[in-house]
Amino acid sequence: MSNLIQITNGKAHISNDDWTLVKLPASQVEVRKQAGKIVLFKLTGEKTVSDEQVANTVIPSNGKVIVPLSVLIARKAELQARIDKNEVGVWLDTHEVLLPLIENQADLNRLPIIVVHVERFADGRIFSIGNLLRTRYGFKNELRAVGDVLRDQLFFLKRSGFSSFAIRADRNAVEAIASLNDFTAPYQGAVDEAQPAFRRYNRIA
Repeated sequence: MSNLIQITNGKAHISNDDWTLVKLPASQVEVRKQAGKIVLFKLTGEKTVSDEQVANTVIPSNGKVIVPLSVLIARKAELQARIDKNEVGVWLDTHEVLLPLIENQADLNRLPIIVVHVERFADGRIFSIGNLLRTRYGFKNELRAVGDVLRDQLFFLKRSGFSSFAIRADRNAVEAIASLNDFTAPYQGAVDEAQPAFRRYNRIA
């Protein structure tokens, strides 16, 4: 069964994925000590992709593809014809900054999908990235969360602007859908509802 949840016209459903997520060739992942534990950790904006990886990334010649941000930037001329046919999306890790994407793709809505990969569920940067893409940069198309995506995060990812979620492979996507209804009326304003609760309701003294 597919582990992809999509929100269409306000309703969540399990969907088959017609996009191919293109990955970079394997590299040495940096391991650091933080707070006395060995964790995978990357600083925001830190360069973690080599030119060799970008050049050696294999992109399928047919079908819809989601390529790494570094590949989109470096090989955009090669991909332009497919971008024009809405066959290319982009994915980025949470430690990558958005500015290079904005500078190299002035109209983000030429991309039918942007994917944000979160390596560890505790990394809250994914929420900020979603919010920025929707509010500051006006992205209107599919925004997908992938990686270590768990049930308890879906409601808040939706509030941050995400419209699809690739649930971690060892979890049940059908059960995860229920979490989108964990709260009926959020108090705070967010991407999905800009007005906080005290402005949405008229109180009669």
